[in-house]
Amino acid sequence: MSQFIKSYQAQVGINHTPAYQVSGRPFATGSIDASGGAVKIEFPYVTRWIYVVNHDNGGSDHCKIGFSEAGVNGTNYFRIGPQTGNEHTQNTGRLELKVSELWLSGSGEVDIVAGLTSIPTSRTTTDSGPSWSGSAGVG
Repeated sequence: MSQFIKSYQAQVGINHTPAYQVSGRPFATGSIDASGGAVKIEFPYVTRWIYVVNHDNGGSDHCKIGFSEAGVNGTNYFRIGPQTGNEHTQNTGRLELKVSELWLSGSGEVDIVAGLTSIPTSRTTTDSGPSWSGSAGVG
């Protein structure tokens, strides 16, 4: 008996190329307040891309963005600045990332738009949670 899975029996997974070749399902959430600490945004499906906007106009509230709580509370995150003066809001631009969750901290008004695949988020989960650990540069 063969150990190989026939392609029509295989489940869609994180490396399923066709899921990334089509337009993403829309996802949007706004006015997220992450000024009091780390806030987790869970996506219903794995993302194809994400776009984060920092609307905070306090002048100094950068938004830290990570892929785990350990990442955003540690050193494995990136930042987008606040809106200052008459400038437009700050944003990440479109990031082609396949993630099941995003963590934010530091800003009082953040919006997220994402394109979702048809891949269930459970396909990124290991025994210890999502596979984005917040260590070794991931986070």
